[in-house]
Amino acid sequence: MSADATANLPKDGIWTGGRVPMGASFGKLMMWFFLLSDAFTFSSLLISYSYFRVTASPGWVKAEEVFNGVPWIPGLEHGLPLVFVGIMTFILIMSSVTMVLAVESGHRMNRKGVVFYMFLTIIGGLMFLGCQAMEWTNLIIEEGMTMHNNPFLVPLGEPGAGQHASLLFGQLFFTITGFHGFHVFSGVVINCIMFFKAKKGDFEKVGHYEMIEKVGLYWHFVDLVWVFVFTLFYLI
Repeated sequence: MSADATANLPKDGIWTGGRVPMGASFGKLMMWFFLLSDAFTFSSLLISYSYFRVTASPGWVKAEEVFNGVPWIPGLEHGLPLVFVGIMTFILIMSSVTMVLAVESGHRMNRKGVVFYMFLTIIGGLMFLGCQAMEWTNLIIEEGMTMHNNPFLVPLGEPGAGQHASLLFGQLFFTITGFHGFHVFSGVVINCIMFFKAKKGDFEKVGHYEMIEKVGLYWHFVDLVWVFVFTLFYLI
């Protein structure tokens, strides 16, 4: 191409470069793509759960009969439906709040703030995982619910009342909450890496805390997915 022809090209055309899609950096855009693909996976699992819940024979169990107390705490193990999972949900939501504060501190180039709030986010994630481990252990050891056994009965007034409820309940519960728990565990590991990098001052050297923001997107996604898991398994 001649120099004259090159000179006549528009300087502000859409293909001339220098444009950032949706105002996001490459890293954040790729994170959004990853979260979108992960959303499809969780959607498939939750839609499958909803379908099998409606069509299962024998019927389904009532959530308040399965999750009816605080496991391993004497005197609170029964008669307090959804209290324990409510605590778990509160912990995870609060960890999302501390992540927002960590991102906000990064925007202000406040290294101490980032380190402090990332630490609180990690603690929140570990507390949630600890609660989930307590719940799983109680269901498996105390109640006897596994992938191959469902000790809970179909409630009165439902098709198949009095029979042991469908095995699909335990299978889907352990699969979906386990898959979500793995995401929380992965998030905690990544948060720990970001915590130590922030503490060392690595982000100060590059002049921004965008990595904290990208990790924050992942953490918020994990929290959002839990809202749907909580609703389908524990509330409905």
